[in-house]
Amino acid sequence: MKRLDLDDLPPRVAQLLSGLAEGEVLILVQDGAVAGRLHGGPAPEPVVEPEPEPYNNQRAAEIFEQFRSAIEDEF
Repeated sequence: MKRLDLDDLPPRVAQLLSGLAEGEVLILVQDGAVAGRLHGGPAPEPVVEPEPEPYNNQRAAEIFEQFRSAIEDEF
C-alpha cells in the first residue's frame, strides 16, 4: 500500500483531498487523460490512547524487588 502525507503537499491540494466528502469522486488528470480516481469514504474513527497508569510507589517497589532478585539469582 502506498502512503501520501498531506503535510508534504501544497496547502490547496491537501485541503482538496482532506475535504473530499463521502461518496464524492476526485478525478486525477494528467496531460488531458484520466490518471486516477479517488473516492471519498467515511472519516476514520479517532484513535483514543488509553490513559497511562498513575505512578504507584508500591508497584514500582515490587518491580524493583523482582529486578533485584533476578540480578542476584544470576550473579
